[in-house]
Amino acid sequence: MKLSARDRRALLLLGCAVIGILLYVAITDAPEQTATAVSLEQAISAAEKRVERMRQLAAQLPARTQVYQKVMEQLAQREKRMLTADTAAQAQAQLLTILRRIASAQSPRIEIRNSEFGPVKAFGEHYGEIPVSITMECGIEQLLNLVAELTSQPELVALQELRVYSANQKQKTTNVRLTVSAVVAKKLVPERKGVAF
Repeated sequence: MKLSARDRRALLLLGCAVIGILLYVAITDAPEQTATAVSLEQAISAAEKRVERMRQLAAQLPARTQVYQKVMEQLAQREKRMLTADTAAQAQAQLLTILRRIASAQSPRIEIRNSEFGPVKAFGEHYGEIPVSITMECGIEQLLNLVAELTSQPELVALQELRVYSANQKQKTTNVRLTVSAVVAKKLVPERKGVAF
């Protein structure tokens, strides 16, 4: 069988096309396989690192849980010392009762002349603070004993402000204005309504 010139040219072009396609496939396939292999190795390496980090975090969980429980126990112990009341006025009355109890326990007894309730304000994000101010006349020793007794109370109270004025030189007494505050639940703090501009 004899091929015509036209058939020979067609076969030659077909051969060149097949060789070109094979070269193209060989050139373009090889780098993709290498890139895929490299990206797979990187993905595996990253996954192994994530697994190792998760194992470390899982190993720390019991210790963190234990620390969390201890902190929560300490918080519960401290919150037991807060004044508990339904309203801020009731909490301030409780604080005034504590101050009167401490003052009457002094020797000689200290008489509270006046009392004044201050505004309830926020104390951090989760608590409130209620202040109560009292005025009295007493000796310096009595005042020191009262302040020392105040700090040893089971309730969470603290001296906020102390003003001392001279009173009676012969009896060596002073006029005192004492402001004491206590920690209460956040629900007793009135919500502030902002002014719109």
